[in-house]
Amino acid sequence: MTIKVGDTLPSGTLSEFIEVEGNGCSVGPNTFKVEDLTKGKKVVIFGLPGAFTPTCSAKHVPSYLANYDKLKAKGVDDILCMSVNDPFVMGAWARDQKSGGKVRMMGDGSADYTKSLGLELDLVARGMGVRCQRFSMLVDNGVVKTLNIEAPGKYEVSGGDTMLQQLG
Repeated sequence: MTIKVGDTLPSGTLSEFIEVEGNGCSVGPNTFKVEDLTKGKKVVIFGLPGAFTPTCSAKHVPSYLANYDKLKAKGVDDILCMSVNDPFVMGAWARDQKSGGKVRMMGDGSADYTKSLGLELDLVARGMGVRCQRFSMLVDNGVVKTLNIEAPGKYEVSGGDTMLQQLG
């Protein structure tokens, strides 16, 4: 069943490659509980089919980086990008996109969290396995306030500009 506005996010974990030791995190892959990432915060989460893919790299992540200051001014505490990739790939992609300090690149290596959201995209026939649909959501203290799910192959409603407009 697909998550919807008004739902509380399911429990689960995402992994992030940490470049600098601190705040209780060691250098390398670190695992975070989604409920801890969203508790008491207003968080934008956007999901992508894969790191280093053309639309995701050229448009989706850059749209959130370009709108970072405006989103923060609207009360967003954190911006999380999640994709069905391991934390090493997501860390390399974070360096490539220069997202450090703005967009946290979170890996869902086995698509477990993506499946718990009901947002998986079956690309097995194309040799890419199970991926994440392109989406964005605003989560306030663990509750989904807005949700934008793209049609397969589209990039029309889940970018940073749309999220900024939805925040008013």
